[in-house]
Amino acid sequence: MAATTGTAGRRPSARAIAVLTVVTVVALLAGVAVVRLLADAGLGRPAASGIGPGTTASPGGLGARLRPVDGGADFYSRFSPSLPADPEFFPIGVWLESVVDPVDTETDAAAGINTYVELAGGSNLDLVRAAGMYAITSSTDAAHGEETVGWFISDEADMWAGPGDDPWTGNYPGQGDICQPADGRCGYTVQQRSVDGLPTDDRLRMANYGKGVAFWQDDAQAARFVNDYADIVSIDAYWFTDGAICGHSEGARYFDPDRLVTIDGVQRIPAELCHRAANYGATIDRVRRLVEPTGSKPVWSFVEVGQPLGEESYPSITPQDMTAAVWSSLIHGARGIVYFNHSFSGPCQTQHALREPCYAAMRAAVTAVNARITRLAPVLNAPYADGVAEVSDGVDLATKWHDGHFYLLAGSAGASVAEATFQLPCVGDARIEVLDEDRAIVAEEGTFTDSFVDGNAVHIYRVDGGSSCGAY
Repeated sequence: MAATTGTAGRRPSARAIAVLTVVTVVALLAGVAVVRLLADAGLGRPAASGIGPGTTASPGGLGARLRPVDGGADFYSRFSPSLPADPEFFPIGVWLESVVDPVDTETDAAAGINTYVELAGGSNLDLVRAAGMYAITSSTDAAHGEETVGWFISDEADMWAGPGDDPWTGNYPGQGDICQPADGRCGYTVQQRSVDGLPTDDRLRMANYGKGVAFWQDDAQAARFVNDYADIVSIDAYWFTDGAICGHSEGARYFDPDRLVTIDGVQRIPAELCHRAANYGATIDRVRRLVEPTGSKPVWSFVEVGQPLGEESYPSITPQDMTAAVWSSLIHGARGIVYFNHSFSGPCQTQHALREPCYAAMRAAVTAVNARITRLAPVLNAPYADGVAEVSDGVDLATKWHDGHFYLLAGSAGASVAEATFQLPCVGDARIEVLDEDRAIVAEEGTFTDSFVDGNAVHIYRVDGGSSCGAY
């Protein structure tokens, strides 16, 4: 045998040992480099890299506490006629539009709008019905059918009438004294009289509020507006386009007083804290905290698409701002989105911004975000999975459980975040699909990182594989 001939049995020389050692070390280092390269690409961790796209979570484990969306998944089934209770439906509305021609509904539906929240005078409900769309309106003198799914009580009575039970004259802003006495507060009276004047049927009631509920009133005053009159409440606070909202008596109330600065003799929060998407979510948080019992009714969010204030010096909103504001609202629990479609300043003043050529870029962005909302409606309508995921500072996060997967809805809480760390310890090794971004990340032992390039950054993650943490 060859092993018995030649130098068999001789010890290798010191030179040979040295050469073999160098070769071995080089091979090991090369192997480590390859492993690191694969890991950086999300391919080098065998426990997770073998998980295919779409793999559902394994049964078992502990940690997930499922919590229904506000009002419950079947909330709309309580009313008749009503918005669909189908989990694939999510309310996407536009404020005070007019519908007088089939082209109107075709144009709006093509942008992803499915609901008219209040309609301009002269609108044709037959056209809304024929388009398969819905209306929530205060007009009770038209012939209403299945398209009319709710009655609108009032807009911003918290601001123009104030928190109080004084008599209401019946006047609206610009028509004379509103309350008796003239300096009184009669917002609760406005709401109750408005509700009493609506048809006594099974449609839902909706009210929209503004800076009174959002900023000016204490919890008890604002809670009465939120809880006593409507089945659905919405809130408008236009953080990107309102110059006054940064003041100490308004948006600054959401921030530590130490963050305030004095500009032109007025205390306010600096623009970089004020005009940002995360504040839309903070406003939703404010209203949801007022709801009693907690989580018992949906809260919808208004987002502007033009310049809703009449001050030319006020900032404008970009398509990227709008998209981030919508997602911040959704991450914080909004169950409907309403676009404020009027623009009262700037180069293109209109009451139909999403139909105007000069707002083509904004319309394209609205269409895209609405398509994504509609596609993810089953996720948005699914229960929250509390206790599953945490993220490092600088990112807002909501965790959902749907169809065997956890979904993480994450958005920048302010500025850019170079590296945000997500921890899902009960999930373990998993594949993280970043939806609509054509990429995936490996979570090792439930931990992964990602970046948020600016204050408008949003990522939606689907967790493939790993443990269900007891969700089923």
